[in-house]
This record gives sequence, C-alpha cells and structure tokens, in this order.
Amino acid sequence: MEDEIKKNYDEYVKSVTPTTSFPKNLFNAFWIGGLICVLGQALLDFFKYMGFKKDIAGFYEMLVLILLSVLLTGFGIYPKIAKYAGAGTLVPITGFANSVASPAIEFKKEGQVFGIGCRIFSIAGPVILYGILSSWLLGLIYWILTVLGVF
Repeated sequence: MEDEIKKNYDEYVKSVTPTTSFPKNLFNAFWIGGLICVLGQALLDFFKYMGFKKDIAGFYEMLVLILLSVLLTGFGIYPKIAKYAGAGTLVPITGFANSVASPAIEFKKEGQVFGIGCRIFSIAGPVILYGILSSWLLGLIYWILTVLGVF
C-alpha cells in the first residue's frame, strides 16, 4: 500500500513539474544577456560621443542601466524578462539592481524601517558578502605570490 502511495505521488509530481529545455534556456540567456550588453555599449558610446571621458561615460552608462532595471522591476516587467532569460538578466549589473529593488517593492507595505530598510539587501546581501570575501581572498593569494616572487 505504501509503495502505491509513493508511486502515485511520484506520478503527480512528474505531472505538475514543468519541463525545461537546457539548449533553449541557454539560448535565451545568451541573447537577452547579449542585448543588455549591447544596450550598455550603446549607452557608453553615446556618453563618449557627448564629450565625456571614458570612465565618466562608464559611470553614466551604469546609472542608466540601473535606473532602467529598477523602473522595469517597479512596473513588474523585469521579473517577466528574468523568468524568460534566466541568468542572462541576473549576471549583468541590471540583475543586481533588480535584486535590490525587488525586496524594497515587495516589503514596502511593512513601512520604511521594518519593510524597506530591513529587507532591501535580503537578496543582494549574500552577493555583497561573498564578493568582498572572495576579492579579499584573491588579494591575499596575489600578495603571497608576489612576496614569493611569482609575479
């Protein structure tokens, strides 16, 4: 009897679990992520054309991409794009902006302090933590190799 229940449960899980296609997901991530990068390059070229130096143009490019990401998140469009493209939208800076804006929007009903203030970095916090930790560790390894004369 227990085997039959397990078998029925396994069949139910299989019937409600969506199927995914790895090549299709890879393709969608590639072309959407590439489109975001092309937009970034176009913005960089535009700001350089407007007379800004390359580093200042890069700052403005990032600001515009972050602003677009936050606006699209606020209007509920970015999550739909992210669902379609997966990592193609999560890897660029737009994905980081989305990960900060999403909890702020979701928890705004709980107030400025306990909603937005406490939850805004709930998704981005681990990214910041492990980014700092890994950069520190790589810097330490580089320093040790430099002291040893490898570099």
